[in-house]
Formats: sequence, structure tokens, C-alpha cells
Amino acid sequence: MDSKMSYQSMLKATTLFGGVQVANILMALLRSKFIALFIGPAGMGIASLLMATLNVVLAITNLGLDRSGVKEIAAYESQSENDQKNILSVLKTLFFISAIIGVLLLLITAPWISVLTFGDNHYASHIRALSLALLFRQLTQSTLTRLQGLRKLRGLAKANVWGNFLALLVTIPLYYYWRIDAIVPAIALSAMISFIVARFVDARDNQPTVFMAPLKAWRQGTEMMRLGLMLSLSSIVTLLVGYGMQLFISGIGGLTQVGLYNAGFLILNTYVGLIFTAMGTDYFPRLSSVGEDLDKTKMIVGNQAEMATLLMLPIIVIFLALAPWIITLLYTAEFEAVVPLVRWGILGMLFKAVSFSLGYVIIARGDSKLFLRTTLFFNAILFTLNALGYYYGGLSGLGLSFLMYYIIHFSSLILIVRWRYALTLSRSLYVLFFFGLILCIVVHMIGSMPSSVLQIALTAILIVITCLFSLYRLNQRIDLVHLLRSKKDQDFDEH
Repeated sequence: MDSKMSYQSMLKATTLFGGVQVANILMALLRSKFIALFIGPAGMGIASLLMATLNVVLAITNLGLDRSGVKEIAAYESQSENDQKNILSVLKTLFFISAIIGVLLLLITAPWISVLTFGDNHYASHIRALSLALLFRQLTQSTLTRLQGLRKLRGLAKANVWGNFLALLVTIPLYYYWRIDAIVPAIALSAMISFIVARFVDARDNQPTVFMAPLKAWRQGTEMMRLGLMLSLSSIVTLLVGYGMQLFISGIGGLTQVGLYNAGFLILNTYVGLIFTAMGTDYFPRLSSVGEDLDKTKMIVGNQAEMATLLMLPIIVIFLALAPWIITLLYTAEFEAVVPLVRWGILGMLFKAVSFSLGYVIIARGDSKLFLRTTLFFNAILFTLNALGYYYGGLSGLGLSFLMYYIIHFSSLILIVRWRYALTLSRSLYVLFFFGLILCIVVHMIGSMPSSVLQIALTAILIVITCLFSLYRLNQRIDLVHLLRSKKDQDFDEH
């Protein structure tokens, strides 16, 4: 695959064929807006703690199959059809086993989790009810892993969009009528709807996969589970750090502060982070497929890092310039306290654009021990910085600590992949990165000035310059104009 084709493949995967991620973002925005209106910051704090609980139990019980499964399916791409069907059956069976284990664990430990999270066992019944959501989320992930591993990105996109859309239609009335009492039913119904949609899409795109005898699946999936276990341990650590941070904030500032914290990080990790999610759907299996070929790995990683930087720059600049208005639009005026968190934290996204691309190399190489060690190291730094940031600086301190963390993450991964795999980034990428960094710092400084005609004019000019620059560089790499014209002609021919 030449460089231009590589860039085009990444762009198609990132946009998920015709702006599917834009639809997901819009639906996520609507959901957050209505939740903010109907249950407020304190309600969001409760919802965040319940979701954190669910995510921790999922991570503990799924053995990292969502990531190790993608790698295993991609590795069997060149094998016989029977071999691929076999690994798909193994994966489906292991996912089902892990779902049952997760449900039982949540049902049994609900009273203790409630006391740990909320200080009493009042929420034990709510946590037990989450077991239904856990079951459907695990089964949904089984289907999505299959679609991603087979690189059925169009089907993956349909499953995500339609699942999110239908869940949105159902949950908004629930929050309107039941307010805080709607939190658990909304979580469970959303998971159920996503499962139904994913199964429907998969049935249209692929031949059905049969279950395998559990013991046989366990024996054949040993290698996949070994890698998955390491990835699962890293996921658990990451989620526990997030969970612990929410408990820390709740203890100092209460549920309202937890809601504000999650509102800010929802913007950083979900709305802005959807770019990384979209890229990862294609990037990980593509990187896994080249094995230990250093030249191909360098090309894919370099292209991915450049693409991520060019796509992130306009988003970062816009959020830096318009954060107060965007947050009021996304939530309500009650959430304006998260503006400093977002404005400092979003600077870290530029560093993440590169470190994101480098981090996947460790997973793609199956270097599970190194991945676990780096995960423990980075999460220890993240929790320490965030705890200190919040304790001494509140939400603003959290934004600064998030930025500091991604600077450390970026610098460390550059050194790690160079030492471990002799992988280096090109000079042109560094030039692009530091140009973008200077641009973002200037916008941040101007955004901190008192509002005036000059400040507004400078901000508008810099937003336009950034967008035009990103489009120009993307067009250089992939001939964006020609690609769009070809897409338009293809759509016309299909009609």
C-alpha cells in the first residue's frame, strides 16, 4: 500500500464512510444536553459513579477479549475460511462465558459496591439492575469485535449509529418523566437496544457463528486470553484510576463536583476522543497485520500520527476559543465551572494525537508485559497528578494535571518505542506537531484576554487559518478534492 492509499484508508476509517461519527457526536451531544437539563450536575454525578462501577466490572470479567480478539481475527485474515470460522466461534463462546461471570459478580457484590461508592447500601438494588446492562454490553462487544476484526467498518458504523440513535429516542423520555430515577433503566435499555441493532447488522453482513463447547473454546483460546488478560489488567487499572478519582472528588467536593468533573472529561474523552475511537477501528487491525515489518510499521504509524494531528488541530483551536459558549450549549449555565478544565485539558489532546498512534504499536506487537508495565506507570502518574491538581486547584487544577500527564505520556512513548522497536518519527511530523502546539498556545492566550472586538477578530482569524491549513495538508496527502469528487460521482452512479 503506497503512502497516498494509506492516508485515504485512514481517512475513510476515521470518517466511517460519510460522516457517521458526526452523527454519533450529535447524538451524544443531545443525550448529554437533555441529561444535564433533567438531572443536573448532582444527577450526572450519580450516573457517572454507576457507569464507572459497570465499566470496572466489565473490564474485570471480559479478559480483554475486545482487543485481543480483534488482533486474533486480523491475524487469521490470510488463513483458510475454516480457521477463521473456528477462531470466531472461540471468541463468541468466550464472550458469552465472561458475560455470565460478570452478571453473577455484580449480583453478589452489589451491597459492598454500594457502600464503597455511595457510603451506604441504598444503591445496591440499582447496582444489581446494572447486571442486565452488563450482559447486553458484553454480548454487543462480541459482535462489534467480530465486525472490527473482519474490518467490516461499514457494518460497525451502522451498528454504532443506529444503536445510539434508537437508545437516544428511548432514554430522553425516561429522563424527562423519571429524572434521577431514570438513570439505571436508561443504562439498561440503551445496552439492550445496542445489542439488538448490532446482532441485526452482523446477521446481514456475515454468516452466523456457532457456539463451541466451553472447555474446547477455553483450550483453543488460551493464547488469545493470555494476551487479553494482560490487556484486561491494564484496562482494569485505567478504570480503577478513573473510579478512584471520582471517589476522591466525591469525598472532597460532593456529587455535584463529580458531575462537573465527568462533564468536562466527557468533552475531552468522548466528543473530542471520538476522533481517536474512529481511527482505532481501522488502525489497530491494519497495524497488527504488518507484524514486525519495521518499514511498514513506521509508515503506518507516521501517517496515522500526522492524520490525527491534522484532524485534531481545528477541533482543539475551536474549543480553546469558544469553550464558554460550547459548554453552555452542550449542558447548561450550571456547568460553566468546567471551562478552565476543558481549556487546559484540551491542549493535552494535541500530545495525545501522537502518543495515541505510538501506544498501539505495543499492543499490535503482542508485547503484553511491556504494555502492562507502561499502563501501570502511566496510570500511577495520572492519578497522582489529578489528585494533586484537584486538591490544590479544583477543576482548573485538573485541567492542568491532564495536560501535564499527556506531555509525559507523549515524551515517554517516543523513548519507549525507539528503545524497544527502533521506531522513530519523521522530522516533518515533529515540525507539524510543534507548529500546531505554538498555534494552540497563541489561541489559548488570546482566549484568556478580556472580550473585545480585537480579541474576537484575532480568534476568528486563527480558527480560519487553522482549518485552511489542515485542509491544505490533508489535500496534499490524499488529494482530498479528487477523493470527494469521486465519492460524489460514485453516489450519483449508485442512484
